[in-house]
Amino acid sequence: MFRHERTFHDLLARNLDHRSNHVAVVDGSRHVTYAELDRRSTALAAWLHERGIRRGDRVGVHLRKSVEEIVGMFAAARLGAVIVNINHQWSLQQLQYVLEDCQVKALVADRRPAEALAAAGRPKTLEHVVVHGEVTVDDRAFVPWSSLPADAIVAPHRGIDTDLAALLYTSGSTGKPKGVMLTNLNLLNGARSVAEYVRNTPDDRLLSLLPFSFDYGLNQLTTMHLVGGTVVLQGVMMPTEIVKQLVKERITGFAAVPPAWIPIVHYLGEVPTALPDLRYITNSGGKIPGNTLEVMPKVFPGVQVFLMYGLTEAFRSTYLPPELFHTKMGSMGQAIPNAETFIVDEEVGICGPGQQGELVHRGSLVSLGYWGKPEATAEKIRPCPQLKHLIGDEPVCYSGDLVRIDDDGHYWFVSRRDSMIKSSGFRISPTEIEDAVSKSGMVVHVVAFGVDDDLLGQAVETVVTPVEGTTLDIERLLAFCRQTMPSYMVPKRIHVWDGEIPKTGSGKLDRPTIIDAVRAKSAAS
Repeated sequence: MFRHERTFHDLLARNLDHRSNHVAVVDGSRHVTYAELDRRSTALAAWLHERGIRRGDRVGVHLRKSVEEIVGMFAAARLGAVIVNINHQWSLQQLQYVLEDCQVKALVADRRPAEALAAAGRPKTLEHVVVHGEVTVDDRAFVPWSSLPADAIVAPHRGIDTDLAALLYTSGSTGKPKGVMLTNLNLLNGARSVAEYVRNTPDDRLLSLLPFSFDYGLNQLTTMHLVGGTVVLQGVMMPTEIVKQLVKERITGFAAVPPAWIPIVHYLGEVPTALPDLRYITNSGGKIPGNTLEVMPKVFPGVQVFLMYGLTEAFRSTYLPPELFHTKMGSMGQAIPNAETFIVDEEVGICGPGQQGELVHRGSLVSLGYWGKPEATAEKIRPCPQLKHLIGDEPVCYSGDLVRIDDDGHYWFVSRRDSMIKSSGFRISPTEIEDAVSKSGMVVHVVAFGVDDDLLGQAVETVVTPVEGTTLDIERLLAFCRQTMPSYMVPKRIHVWDGEIPKTGSGKLDRPTIIDAVRAKSAAS
Protein backbone atom coordinates (compact mmCIF):
# COMPACT_ATOMS: atom_id res chain seq x y z
CA MET A 1 0.00 0.00 0.00
CA PHE A 2 2.78 2.45 0.87
CA ARG A 3 5.58 1.25 -1.43
CA HIS A 4 6.01 3.53 -4.42
CA GLU A 5 6.71 6.99 -3.00
CA ARG A 6 10.34 8.12 -3.14
CA THR A 7 10.07 11.83 -2.39
CA PHE A 8 8.04 14.23 -0.30
CA HIS A 9 6.42 15.51 -3.50
CA ASP A 10 5.23 11.97 -4.37
CA LEU A 11 2.88 12.18 -1.37
CA LEU A 12 0.87 14.75 -3.31
CA ALA A 13 1.31 13.18 -6.74
CA ARG A 14 0.10 9.74 -5.63
CA ASN A 15 -3.40 11.14 -5.01
CA LEU A 16 -3.90 12.74 -8.43
CA ASP A 17 -5.03 9.65 -10.35
CA HIS A 18 -7.83 8.38 -8.14
CA ARG A 19 -8.42 11.05 -5.48
CA SER A 20 -7.81 14.30 -7.32
CA ASN A 21 -11.24 15.68 -6.37
CA HIS A 22 -11.00 14.59 -2.73
CA VAL A 23 -10.50 17.44 -0.26
CA ALA A 24 -6.86 17.49 0.81
CA VAL A 25 -6.92 20.60 3.03
CA VAL A 26 -9.59 22.53 4.89
CA ASP A 27 -8.53 26.08 5.73
CA GLY A 28 -11.46 27.92 7.27
CA SER A 29 -14.08 28.19 4.55
CA ARG A 30 -11.68 26.97 1.87
CA HIS A 31 -11.85 23.30 0.87
CA VAL A 32 -8.90 22.57 -1.40
CA THR A 33 -8.75 19.35 -3.41
CA TYR A 34 -5.60 17.39 -4.23
CA ALA A 35 -5.90 18.58 -7.85
CA GLU A 36 -6.08 22.25 -6.80
CA LEU A 37 -3.18 21.82 -4.37
CA ASP A 38 -1.13 20.32 -7.20
CA ARG A 39 -2.07 23.09 -9.64
CA ARG A 40 -1.13 25.85 -7.23
CA SER A 41 2.13 24.28 -6.09
CA THR A 42 3.11 23.54 -9.70
CA ALA A 43 2.54 27.17 -10.68
CA LEU A 44 4.69 28.45 -7.84
CA ALA A 45 7.37 25.86 -8.63
CA ALA A 46 7.41 26.97 -12.28
CA TRP A 47 7.92 30.60 -11.27
CA LEU A 48 10.76 29.64 -8.92
CA HIS A 49 12.31 27.45 -11.62
CA GLU A 50 12.29 30.35 -14.09
CA ARG A 51 14.33 32.29 -11.55
CA GLY A 52 16.96 29.64 -11.19
CA ILE A 53 15.80 27.57 -8.21
CA ARG A 54 17.14 24.07 -8.67
CA ARG A 55 17.76 20.80 -6.86
CA GLY A 56 19.41 21.33 -3.48
CA ASP A 57 18.65 25.07 -3.24
CA ARG A 58 17.07 26.04 0.05
CA VAL A 59 13.55 27.48 -0.18
CA GLY A 60 12.19 29.11 2.96
CA VAL A 61 8.52 29.02 3.94
CA HIS A 62 7.58 31.54 6.64
CA LEU A 63 3.79 31.65 6.66
CA ARG A 64 0.95 31.30 9.11
CA LYS A 65 -0.76 27.90 9.06
CA SER A 66 -2.58 28.00 5.74
CA VAL A 67 -3.07 26.35 2.37
CA GLU A 68 -0.34 28.67 1.07
CA GLU A 69 2.14 27.20 3.56
CA ILE A 70 1.47 23.71 2.18
CA VAL A 71 1.64 24.98 -1.41
CA GLY A 72 5.04 26.54 -0.68
CA MET A 73 6.44 23.29 0.67
CA PHE A 74 5.21 21.17 -2.25
CA ALA A 75 6.47 23.76 -4.76
CA ALA A 76 9.97 23.48 -3.32
CA ALA A 77 9.74 19.68 -3.25
CA ARG A 78 8.63 19.57 -6.89
CA LEU A 79 11.96 21.14 -7.88
CA GLY A 80 14.05 18.89 -5.65
CA ALA A 81 14.83 21.95 -3.53
CA VAL A 82 15.18 21.74 0.25
CA ILE A 83 12.16 22.89 2.27
CA VAL A 84 13.08 25.21 5.15
CA ASN A 85 9.86 25.77 7.09
CA ILE A 86 10.46 28.59 9.58
CA ASN A 87 7.90 28.94 12.36
CA HIS A 88 5.78 32.04 11.76
CA GLN A 89 6.04 33.01 15.43
CA TRP A 90 9.80 33.35 15.30
CA SER A 91 11.32 36.79 15.61
CA LEU A 92 13.01 38.74 12.83
CA GLN A 93 16.39 37.89 14.37
CA GLN A 94 15.59 34.17 14.33
CA LEU A 95 14.33 34.41 10.75
CA GLN A 96 17.51 36.21 9.65
CA TYR A 97 19.67 33.63 11.39
CA VAL A 98 18.02 30.71 9.58
CA LEU A 99 18.13 32.47 6.19
CA GLU A 100 21.85 33.11 6.60
CA ASP A 101 22.71 29.80 8.29
CA CYS A 102 21.55 27.62 5.39
CA GLN A 103 21.74 30.30 2.67
CA VAL A 104 18.10 30.34 1.68
CA LYS A 105 17.81 31.42 -1.96
CA ALA A 106 14.04 31.99 -2.16
CA LEU A 107 11.50 32.73 0.56
CA VAL A 108 7.71 32.64 0.68
CA ALA A 109 6.51 34.86 3.54
CA ASP A 110 3.56 36.76 4.94
CA ARG A 111 3.54 40.54 4.44
CA ARG A 112 4.60 41.67 7.92
CA PRO A 113 7.73 39.55 8.30
CA ALA A 114 8.60 40.35 4.68
CA GLU A 115 8.40 44.07 5.43
CA ALA A 116 10.50 43.67 8.56
CA LEU A 117 13.08 41.68 6.62
CA ALA A 118 13.24 44.33 3.90
CA ALA A 119 13.72 47.10 6.46
CA ALA A 120 16.50 45.19 8.21
CA GLY A 121 18.16 44.22 4.94
CA ARG A 122 17.79 40.80 3.35
CA PRO A 123 20.79 38.46 3.28
CA LYS A 124 22.81 38.57 0.05
CA THR A 125 22.04 34.94 -0.70
CA LEU A 126 18.29 35.60 -0.57
CA GLU A 127 17.43 36.45 -4.18
CA HIS A 128 13.64 36.13 -4.28
CA VAL A 129 10.85 36.79 -1.78
CA VAL A 130 7.27 35.84 -2.66
CA VAL A 131 4.95 37.84 -0.42
CA HIS A 132 1.53 36.55 0.57
CA GLY A 133 -0.16 39.92 0.66
CA GLU A 134 0.47 43.43 -0.64
CA VAL A 135 4.08 44.38 -1.37
CA THR A 136 4.94 47.77 0.13
CA VAL A 137 8.74 47.67 0.03
CA ASP A 138 11.08 49.21 -2.53
CA ASP A 139 13.02 46.10 -3.45
CA ARG A 140 12.51 44.26 -6.74
CA ALA A 141 13.34 40.96 -5.07
CA PHE A 142 9.98 41.16 -3.24
CA VAL A 143 7.01 40.15 -5.39
CA PRO A 144 3.35 39.66 -4.50
CA TRP A 145 2.13 36.09 -4.84
CA SER A 146 -1.00 37.39 -6.58
CA SER A 147 1.11 38.59 -9.52
CA LEU A 148 2.48 35.13 -10.31
CA PRO A 149 1.04 33.10 -13.23
CA ALA A 150 -1.72 30.82 -11.96
CA ASP A 151 -1.30 27.91 -14.37
CA ALA A 152 2.41 27.68 -15.21
CA ILE A 153 3.86 24.17 -15.43
CA VAL A 154 7.23 22.61 -14.67
CA ALA A 155 8.05 18.90 -14.60
CA PRO A 156 8.78 17.43 -11.16
CA HIS A 157 12.39 16.63 -10.33
CA ARG A 158 12.99 12.88 -10.25
CA GLY A 159 14.70 12.55 -6.91
CA ILE A 160 15.49 9.53 -4.78
CA ASP A 161 14.56 8.74 -1.21
CA THR A 162 17.98 9.54 0.28
CA ASP A 163 18.01 13.10 -1.13
CA LEU A 164 17.91 15.91 1.42
CA ALA A 165 14.27 17.06 1.54
CA ALA A 166 13.90 19.47 4.46
CA LEU A 167 15.64 21.38 7.20
CA LEU A 168 13.64 21.67 10.43
CA TYR A 169 15.21 24.14 12.82
CA THR A 170 15.11 23.53 16.54
CA SER A 171 13.68 26.29 18.71
CA GLY A 172 17.12 27.47 19.80
CA SER A 173 16.05 27.95 23.42
CA THR A 174 19.38 26.48 24.57
CA GLY A 175 21.47 28.35 22.01
CA LYS A 176 21.29 29.17 18.31
CA PRO A 177 18.81 27.07 16.32
CA LYS A 178 20.18 24.01 14.55
CA GLY A 179 18.81 22.81 11.23
CA VAL A 180 18.01 19.10 11.36
CA MET A 181 18.61 17.56 7.92
CA LEU A 182 15.76 15.24 6.91
CA THR A 183 15.79 13.09 3.80
CA ASN A 184 12.80 12.03 1.76
CA LEU A 185 13.21 8.60 3.33
CA ASN A 186 13.03 10.07 6.85
CA LEU A 187 9.76 11.83 6.04
CA LEU A 188 8.19 8.97 4.09
CA ASN A 189 9.07 6.22 6.54
CA GLY A 190 7.89 8.38 9.42
CA ALA A 191 4.51 8.71 7.70
CA ARG A 192 4.37 4.98 6.89
CA SER A 193 5.18 3.95 10.44
CA VAL A 194 2.64 6.22 12.10
CA ALA A 195 -0.08 5.48 9.54
CA GLU A 196 0.47 1.79 10.24
CA TYR A 197 0.04 1.85 14.01
CA VAL A 198 -2.75 4.45 14.20
CA ARG A 199 -4.41 2.71 11.23
CA ASN A 200 -5.00 5.78 9.07
CA THR A 201 -7.41 5.49 6.14
CA PRO A 202 -8.57 7.80 3.31
CA ASP A 203 -11.63 8.61 5.43
CA ASP A 204 -9.56 10.17 8.20
CA ARG A 205 -9.79 13.89 8.89
CA LEU A 206 -6.94 15.15 11.07
CA LEU A 207 -7.07 18.41 12.97
CA SER A 208 -3.73 20.13 12.37
CA LEU A 209 -2.97 22.28 15.40
CA LEU A 210 0.82 21.90 15.57
CA PRO A 211 3.10 23.89 13.24
CA PHE A 212 4.54 22.25 10.13
CA SER A 213 7.95 23.54 11.20
CA PHE A 214 7.74 20.93 13.98
CA ASP A 215 8.29 17.31 12.87
CA TYR A 216 5.30 16.11 14.90
CA GLY A 217 3.09 18.70 13.17
CA LEU A 218 4.51 17.96 9.72
CA ASN A 219 3.64 14.31 10.22
CA GLN A 220 -0.08 15.15 10.26
CA LEU A 221 0.34 16.39 6.69
CA THR A 222 2.51 13.50 5.48
CA THR A 223 0.32 10.74 6.94
CA MET A 224 -2.84 12.20 5.45
CA HIS A 225 -1.31 12.62 2.01
CA LEU A 226 0.10 9.10 2.26
CA VAL A 227 -3.37 7.61 2.69
CA GLY A 228 -5.33 10.26 0.77
CA GLY A 229 -7.10 11.76 3.78
CA THR A 230 -7.90 15.33 4.79
CA VAL A 231 -5.98 17.83 6.93
CA VAL A 232 -8.09 20.45 8.72
CA LEU A 233 -5.98 23.48 9.67
CA GLN A 234 -6.48 24.94 13.14
CA GLY A 235 -4.72 28.22 13.87
CA VAL A 236 -6.42 29.13 17.15
CA MET A 237 -5.13 27.41 20.29
CA MET A 238 -8.13 28.16 22.53
CA PRO A 239 -9.76 24.95 23.88
CA THR A 240 -13.25 26.22 23.08
CA GLU A 241 -12.35 26.75 19.42
CA ILE A 242 -10.50 23.45 19.16
CA VAL A 243 -13.46 21.49 20.51
CA LYS A 244 -15.82 23.34 18.16
CA GLN A 245 -13.65 22.30 15.23
CA LEU A 246 -13.53 18.68 16.38
CA VAL A 247 -17.33 18.61 16.17
CA LYS A 248 -17.90 20.83 13.14
CA GLU A 249 -15.30 19.20 10.89
CA ARG A 250 -16.04 15.63 12.02
CA ILE A 251 -12.42 15.15 13.05
CA THR A 252 -11.25 11.54 13.39
CA GLY A 253 -7.69 12.15 14.65
CA PHE A 254 -6.04 14.88 16.70
CA ALA A 255 -2.45 15.45 17.88
CA ALA A 256 -1.18 17.86 20.53
CA VAL A 257 1.60 18.45 23.06
CA PRO A 258 1.15 18.52 26.86
CA PRO A 259 0.76 22.32 27.26
CA ALA A 260 -2.20 22.08 24.87
CA TRP A 261 -3.69 18.87 26.27
CA ILE A 262 -3.86 20.22 29.84
CA PRO A 263 -6.32 23.08 29.13
CA ILE A 264 -8.28 21.02 26.56
CA VAL A 265 -8.85 18.21 29.05
CA HIS A 266 -9.75 20.73 31.77
CA TYR A 267 -12.27 22.41 29.44
CA LEU A 268 -13.91 19.11 28.48
CA GLY A 269 -14.13 18.26 32.16
CA GLU A 270 -16.06 21.48 32.74
CA VAL A 271 -18.04 21.35 29.49
CA PRO A 272 -18.54 17.68 28.46
CA THR A 273 -18.89 17.52 24.69
CA ALA A 274 -19.83 14.57 22.49
CA LEU A 275 -17.20 13.88 19.83
CA PRO A 276 -18.81 11.07 17.84
CA ASP A 277 -16.33 11.10 14.93
CA LEU A 278 -13.12 11.24 16.95
CA ARG A 279 -11.35 7.87 16.72
CA TYR A 280 -7.94 8.60 18.21
CA ILE A 281 -5.74 11.25 19.81
CA THR A 282 -1.95 11.34 20.16
CA ASN A 283 0.58 13.01 22.43
CA SER A 284 4.27 13.61 21.93
CA GLY A 285 6.73 16.39 22.75
CA GLY A 286 6.72 15.72 26.50
CA LYS A 287 5.01 13.84 29.28
CA ILE A 288 1.41 14.64 30.21
CA PRO A 289 0.98 15.12 33.99
CA GLY A 290 -0.57 12.12 35.72
CA ASN A 291 -3.71 13.90 36.88
CA THR A 292 -4.48 14.97 33.30
CA LEU A 293 -3.77 11.48 31.95
CA GLU A 294 -6.22 9.93 34.40
CA VAL A 295 -9.02 12.20 33.18
CA MET A 296 -8.43 11.78 29.44
CA PRO A 297 -10.46 8.54 29.02
CA LYS A 298 -13.36 10.23 30.83
CA VAL A 299 -13.48 13.33 28.64
CA PHE A 300 -12.66 11.33 25.48
CA PRO A 301 -14.85 8.24 26.02
CA GLY A 302 -14.27 5.50 23.50
CA VAL A 303 -11.35 7.37 21.90
CA GLN A 304 -8.00 5.62 21.46
CA VAL A 305 -5.17 7.42 23.26
CA PHE A 306 -1.68 6.99 21.80
CA LEU A 307 1.17 8.12 24.04
CA MET A 308 4.30 8.68 21.95
CA TYR A 309 7.91 9.75 22.28
CA GLY A 310 10.25 11.18 19.68
CA LEU A 311 12.93 13.70 18.83
CA THR A 312 13.42 15.78 15.70
CA GLU A 313 16.76 14.11 14.96
CA ALA A 314 15.02 10.71 14.64
CA PHE A 315 11.37 11.78 14.33
CA ARG A 316 9.45 9.18 16.34
CA SER A 317 10.98 6.45 18.49
CA THR A 318 8.30 4.79 20.63
CA TYR A 319 4.57 4.57 21.23
CA LEU A 320 2.20 2.96 23.72
CA PRO A 321 -0.73 1.07 22.14
CA PRO A 322 -4.12 2.36 23.39
CA GLU A 323 -5.04 -1.04 24.85
CA LEU A 324 -2.19 -0.60 27.35
CA PHE A 325 -3.15 2.93 28.35
CA HIS A 326 -4.61 1.95 31.73
CA THR A 327 -2.09 -0.75 32.70
CA LYS A 328 0.94 1.27 31.55
CA MET A 329 -0.36 4.80 32.06
CA GLY A 330 2.40 7.32 31.37
CA SER A 331 4.75 4.84 29.70
CA MET A 332 6.61 5.71 26.49
CA GLY A 333 5.82 2.21 25.24
CA GLN A 334 8.14 0.41 22.84
CA ALA A 335 9.69 1.06 19.44
CA ILE A 336 7.44 2.12 16.57
CA PRO A 337 7.25 -0.07 13.43
CA ASN A 338 10.47 -0.13 11.39
CA ALA A 339 12.61 1.41 14.16
CA GLU A 340 14.76 -0.16 16.86
CA THR A 341 15.49 1.39 20.22
CA PHE A 342 17.80 0.44 23.07
CA ILE A 343 18.51 1.73 26.55
CA VAL A 344 22.27 1.79 27.05
CA ASP A 345 24.64 2.55 29.87
CA GLU A 346 28.43 2.88 29.66
CA GLU A 347 29.00 0.36 32.45
CA VAL A 348 25.99 -1.95 32.10
CA GLY A 349 25.82 -2.07 28.31
CA ILE A 350 22.28 -2.77 27.06
CA CYS A 351 19.95 -2.19 30.00
CA GLY A 352 17.40 -4.75 31.09
CA PRO A 353 14.35 -4.74 33.38
CA GLY A 354 14.71 -2.41 36.36
CA GLN A 355 17.70 -0.58 34.87
CA GLN A 356 17.94 2.86 33.37
CA GLY A 357 20.20 4.49 30.81
CA GLU A 358 20.09 6.64 27.71
CA LEU A 359 17.67 5.86 24.90
CA VAL A 360 19.32 5.40 21.50
CA HIS A 361 17.49 4.96 18.21
CA ARG A 362 18.56 3.22 14.98
CA GLY A 363 16.92 2.88 11.59
CA SER A 364 15.77 4.83 8.55
CA LEU A 365 14.21 7.59 10.67
CA VAL A 366 17.59 8.79 11.96
CA SER A 367 18.35 12.12 10.28
CA LEU A 368 21.57 13.20 8.56
CA GLY A 369 22.36 15.46 11.53
CA TYR A 370 22.67 19.23 11.74
CA TRP A 371 23.20 21.49 8.73
CA GLY A 372 26.74 22.88 8.70
CA LYS A 373 27.55 21.53 12.17
CA PRO A 374 29.60 18.34 11.82
CA GLU A 375 30.85 18.42 15.43
CA ALA A 376 27.34 18.74 16.88
CA THR A 377 26.20 16.00 14.51
CA ALA A 378 28.99 13.68 15.66
CA GLU A 379 27.91 14.17 19.28
CA LYS A 380 24.28 13.29 18.53
CA ILE A 381 24.58 10.66 15.81
CA ARG A 382 27.47 8.23 16.18
CA PRO A 383 28.32 4.53 16.59
CA CYS A 384 27.36 3.02 19.94
CA PRO A 385 30.04 0.82 21.59
CA GLN A 386 27.39 -1.08 23.56
CA LEU A 387 25.69 -2.13 20.28
CA LYS A 388 28.80 -2.93 18.24
CA HIS A 389 28.26 -6.68 18.55
CA LEU A 390 24.78 -6.27 17.04
CA ILE A 391 25.06 -3.53 14.40
CA GLY A 392 28.78 -2.82 14.05
CA ASP A 393 29.63 0.83 13.54
CA GLU A 394 26.22 1.89 12.24
CA PRO A 395 25.49 5.38 13.64
CA VAL A 396 22.60 5.67 16.08
CA CYS A 397 20.84 8.71 17.46
CA TYR A 398 21.55 9.46 21.11
CA SER A 399 18.42 10.98 22.62
CA GLY A 400 19.97 12.60 25.67
CA ASP A 401 17.07 11.20 27.70
CA LEU A 402 17.37 8.90 30.69
CA VAL A 403 14.83 6.10 30.42
CA ARG A 404 13.89 3.17 32.65
CA ILE A 405 12.79 -0.20 31.30
CA ASP A 406 10.21 -2.33 33.15
CA ASP A 407 9.76 -6.09 33.36
CA ASP A 408 7.61 -6.14 30.21
CA GLY A 409 10.14 -4.20 28.16
CA HIS A 410 8.22 -0.92 28.22
CA TYR A 411 10.06 2.38 28.59
CA TRP A 412 9.45 5.08 31.19
CA PHE A 413 10.89 8.57 30.87
CA VAL A 414 13.09 9.63 33.79
CA SER A 415 14.74 12.92 32.82
CA ARG A 416 16.98 14.72 30.41
CA ARG A 417 20.57 13.72 31.18
CA ASP A 418 21.57 17.35 31.66
CA SER A 419 18.62 18.41 33.84
CA MET A 420 18.77 15.97 36.76
CA ILE A 421 18.66 17.72 40.14
CA LYS A 422 21.14 16.56 42.78
CA SER A 423 19.78 17.42 46.21
CA SER A 424 20.52 15.98 49.67
CA GLY A 425 22.46 13.16 48.02
CA PHE A 426 19.55 12.17 45.76
CA ARG A 427 19.38 12.37 41.97
CA ILE A 428 15.90 13.72 41.24
CA SER A 429 14.08 13.92 37.94
CA PRO A 430 12.38 17.31 37.34
CA THR A 431 9.58 15.39 35.63
CA GLU A 432 8.91 13.42 38.81
CA ILE A 433 8.59 16.64 40.80
CA GLU A 434 6.37 18.23 38.17
CA ASP A 435 4.03 15.23 38.14
CA ALA A 436 3.74 15.28 41.93
CA VAL A 437 2.98 19.02 42.09
CA SER A 438 0.43 18.73 39.26
CA LYS A 439 -1.56 16.20 41.28
CA SER A 440 -2.54 19.01 43.66
CA GLY A 441 -5.07 20.21 41.08
CA MET A 442 -4.10 23.78 41.96
CA VAL A 443 -1.82 24.45 38.99
CA VAL A 444 -1.80 24.03 35.21
CA HIS A 445 1.87 24.14 34.23
CA VAL A 446 4.86 23.18 36.38
CA VAL A 447 8.60 23.54 35.69
CA ALA A 448 11.03 22.16 38.26
CA PHE A 449 14.75 22.95 38.39
CA GLY A 450 17.70 22.99 40.76
CA VAL A 451 19.40 25.98 42.36
CA ASP A 452 22.87 25.81 43.92
CA ASP A 453 22.64 25.47 47.68
CA ASP A 454 25.53 25.27 50.18
CA LEU A 455 23.73 22.78 52.41
CA LEU A 456 21.78 20.64 49.93
CA GLY A 457 24.02 20.79 46.90
CA GLN A 458 20.98 21.90 44.91
CA ALA A 459 17.64 23.06 46.21
CA VAL A 460 14.45 22.21 44.34
CA GLU A 461 12.45 25.14 43.02
CA THR A 462 9.38 25.20 40.80
CA VAL A 463 7.61 27.65 38.53
CA VAL A 464 3.84 27.21 38.28
CA THR A 465 0.80 28.77 36.68
CA PRO A 466 -2.45 28.64 38.68
CA VAL A 467 -5.70 27.19 37.36
CA GLU A 468 -7.50 29.85 35.34
CA GLY A 469 -9.73 32.07 37.46
CA THR A 470 -8.04 31.14 40.76
CA THR A 471 -5.45 32.72 43.02
CA LEU A 472 -2.80 30.25 44.08
CA ASP A 473 -2.33 29.69 47.83
CA ILE A 474 1.37 28.85 47.91
CA GLU A 475 1.33 27.68 51.53
CA ARG A 476 -1.53 25.31 50.75
CA LEU A 477 0.36 23.96 47.76
CA LEU A 478 3.51 23.48 49.86
CA ALA A 479 1.47 21.67 52.48
CA PHE A 480 0.19 19.32 49.79
CA CYS A 481 3.76 18.70 48.64
CA ARG A 482 4.93 17.89 52.18
CA GLN A 483 2.09 15.42 52.61
CA THR A 484 2.56 13.60 49.31
CA MET A 485 6.25 13.86 48.38
CA PRO A 486 9.52 12.70 49.97
CA SER A 487 11.13 15.54 51.89
CA TYR A 488 14.07 15.81 49.47
CA MET A 489 11.65 16.46 46.58
CA VAL A 490 9.56 19.18 48.26
CA PRO A 491 10.23 22.53 46.56
CA LYS A 492 12.16 24.97 48.69
CA ARG A 493 10.55 27.78 46.76
CA ILE A 494 7.53 28.06 44.42
CA HIS A 495 7.44 30.86 41.86
CA VAL A 496 4.10 31.87 40.37
CA TRP A 497 4.40 32.90 36.73
CA ASP A 498 2.49 36.09 35.99
CA GLY A 499 0.76 36.04 32.62
CA GLU A 500 1.05 33.53 29.80
CA ILE A 501 3.97 31.17 30.33
CA PRO A 502 6.53 31.11 27.47
CA LYS A 503 6.30 28.34 24.90
CA THR A 504 8.50 27.34 21.99
CA GLY A 505 7.29 27.59 18.41
CA SER A 506 6.18 23.95 18.58
CA GLY A 507 3.96 24.63 21.59
CA LYS A 508 6.14 23.05 24.30
CA LEU A 509 7.01 24.90 27.48
CA ASP A 510 10.16 26.94 26.87
CA ARG A 511 11.92 25.61 29.95
CA PRO A 512 15.27 27.43 29.56
CA THR A 513 13.58 30.81 29.07
CA ILE A 514 11.27 30.23 32.05
CA ILE A 515 14.08 29.12 34.35
CA ASP A 516 16.46 31.90 33.26
CA ALA A 517 13.77 34.55 33.81
CA VAL A 518 12.98 33.29 37.32
CA ARG A 519 16.65 33.06 38.24
CA ALA A 520 17.29 36.60 36.97
CA LYS A 521 14.32 37.93 38.94
CA SER A 522 15.50 36.15 42.10
CA ALA A 523 19.02 37.53 41.69
CA ALA A 524 17.67 41.07 41.31
CA SER A 525 15.40 40.88 44.36
